Amino acid sequence: MWFFARDPVRDFPFEISPELPEGGPPGPWVLHRGRKKATGSPVSIFVYDVKPGVEEQTQVAKAAFKRLKTLRHPNILAYIDGLETDRCLHIVTEAVTPLGAYLKARAEAGDLRELELSWGLHQIVKALSFLVNDCSLIHNNVCMAAVFVDRAGEWKLGGLDYMYSAQGSGGGPPCKGIPELEQYDPPELADGSGRAVREKWSADMWRLGCLIWEVFNGPLPRAAALRNPGKIPKSLVPHYCELVGANPKVRPNPARFLQNCRAPGGFMNNRFVETNLFLEEIQIKEPAEKQKFFQELSKSLDSFPEDFCRHKVLPQLLTAFEFGNAGAVVLTPLFKVGKFLGAEEYQQKIIPVVVKMFSSTDRAMRIRLLQQMEQFIQYLDEPTVNTQIFPHVVHGFLDTNPAIREQTVKSMLLLAPKLNETNLNVELMKHFARLQAKDEQGPIRCNTTVCLGKIGSYLSASTRHRVLTSAFSRATKDPFAPSRVAGVLGFAATHNLYSMNDCAHKILPVLCSLTVDPERSVRDQAFKAIRSFLSKLESVSEDPTQLAEAEKDVHAASSPGMGGAAASWAGWAVTGVSSLTSKLIRAHPTAAPAETNVPQRPVPEGHWETQEESKDAEEDSTAADRWDDEDWGSLEEAESVLAQQDNWSTGGQASWAGQVSWTSNPGHKSQESDWSSWEAEDAWEQGWQEPSPPEPPPEGTRLASEYNWGGPEPSDKGDPFAALSVRREAGAQPRRDSWGDDNWEGLEAESRQAKAELARKKREERRREMEAKRAEKKTAKGPMKLGTRKLD
Repeated sequence: MWFFARDPVRDFPFEISPELPEGGPPGPWVLHRGRKKATGSPVSIFVYDVKPGVEEQTQVAKAAFKRLKTLRHPNILAYIDGLETDRCLHIVTEAVTPLGAYLKARAEAGDLRELELSWGLHQIVKALSFLVNDCSLIHNNVCMAAVFVDRAGEWKLGGLDYMYSAQGSGGGPPCKGIPELEQYDPPELADGSGRAVREKWSADMWRLGCLIWEVFNGPLPRAAALRNPGKIPKSLVPHYCELVGANPKVRPNPARFLQNCRAPGGFMNNRFVETNLFLEEIQIKEPAEKQKFFQELSKSLDSFPEDFCRHKVLPQLLTAFEFGNAGAVVLTPLFKVGKFLGAEEYQQKIIPVVVKMFSSTDRAMRIRLLQQMEQFIQYLDEPTVNTQIFPHVVHGFLDTNPAIREQTVKSMLLLAPKLNETNLNVELMKHFARLQAKDEQGPIRCNTTVCLGKIGSYLSASTRHRVLTSAFSRATKDPFAPSRVAGVLGFAATHNLYSMNDCAHKILPVLCSLTVDPERSVRDQAFKAIRSFLSKLESVSEDPTQLAEAEKDVHAASSPGMGGAAASWAGWAVTGVSSLTSKLIRAHPTAAPAETNVPQRPVPEGHWETQEESKDAEEDSTAADRWDDEDWGSLEEAESVLAQQDNWSTGGQASWAGQVSWTSNPGHKSQESDWSSWEAEDAWEQGWQEPSPPEPPPEGTRLASEYNWGGPEPSDKGDPFAALSVRREAGAQPRRDSWGDDNWEGLEAESRQAKAELARKKREERRREMEAKRAEKKTAKGPMKLGTRKLD
């Protein structure tokens, strides 16, 4: 029976990418890109092929394998797995790129910054300090080829092939045998004895000086080139000179070198290094320190490298929110970093956090989410918006904080295209109706109108027909002037969504009433809108064939394309007025009617929903709220209109003229027809119907004909002017061929006298009835009982 040995390389859980090797440190190691077979995650694989006749080099490679496997430090190349056979050595580490290739690529792209270099050198010096001070190890191979960069831009120290103990155990430094590496040796090692070395870190610090020179000036041609700092920053030159000094005693300890460079004005004293140091210790920081750090982080992210933001800052932000209770302060830097992510990565890392944040009850978090929704709305799909986000967002409409209500309204501009039929046409319209009718803040009512005008194209045809005209009409009666302007502009922006009949009978009467508005801005916009609608009506009147084209969008389904006109009509309200909203709210936290000198008009509380939905809404309201819902102002107006119709000749016209004045008394009631009922569309025609006959005045009211205008005694006879009018009518023969000779005044006077006579007769009849009843009561009492008579 034959037994076949398994190939350990084939069974290795990592595989080498077929791409060309990326190189590696000088020597036998070759760096390859690879991936984990199970997950496909990228890794780096260092490969050493065992060859006969190079046993000493093989022992060095095996020692490096052992050192890297046992050393763990954030600034040393991270070991993941390894494979050791008779034919090869495989070391699997985190995915890295050689420093030389990384700097070349960054320089060609123009993205290389001193901030990035300062933090990279800080990490290498910190790794050397760990080896020398904590582990008593000499790296003995610090150079450009021994440094690697991970995907976050973090510099990692590798090349541990020639490391040895500083305490002398295990023999002296191994022989390199590679000329490219010997040029980094300090001058005191030229004799080969090593007796001139006074400090254990002196040699590595010299090599660190060589690395600094190469980072800023390119590959080191020879050791003599170290005398010229070249492009090394001035703040780093003094410390660099200490490293490459001929006297090994002057070379500082790695920890001391870091301390010198971190001094005020030092090369490593900058915001980028401070941010990285804080992130490394964020788990042990106090909550107040974390809050302050995240608040200041957003200002600095623009100057930080993109890879650093994606792979180091973002994980810390997600961890701080998930486990650190960081709250709303992480939102601004989180969304700022999210700009560097692709669509798929954004869906995996940011969206789950955003969905979870919307369910939070923290007001600060909710308002920041609403303010920054524009940055992540494109990555949200419709099911997520309708089931996990919108149900939480709508709570903002009922919030007692005006700023949250305002931001909730403005966020609907972004959410509306992704809302389903129920959420958009039913739920959202209910909240908009309540805000526009009952919200005490004028700017919020204004922005509600603005938002409705912008999302009007997304509404269904039936909802548009029921809502838009009524909502914009209500806005034109708002005591807050910008709300009235928004109502006018809303009509203009959605002009293509109204039929010609609605334009003539519903919209134009509303706009015409605004031509006498106290505010000049409202009047100007009203005149512009009137001219626009009249031009549209006139064009259809001249050419009726254009009617179908003019009304093509009226019954069309909701379409984003129809919102082109509304996309720019009211930008002033969302930017200018909304930026003013918070100021108005802080300065005037009271009700909105005190914000302007406009006459107080009754603001109705009608709904945009059907009658069934209105019943549901009424059931939720309290009895006290229903008293406020009654339109008492319209009843008073109706009585005043009837009173004017009763007396056409006694100053009614003068009273009307006083009401149209733009400087009228704010406390005076308006005589406009009641447009507050949103569902009662027939109310628009009521103003054009014949007035109903006036009711007789109450008992005790005396007409002008009953007064004695100078006579000694009142007379029960009819008005003598009536007889005069009758005689004049009998004596005059009107000519039927002339419209101008008709005696219209005589006919009106006769009608008034007849009404007065009829009223007088009714009063007489009423007086007689009352006297008869009194007599009956006296006779019904009968004789009085004995002993009960009272003296007068």
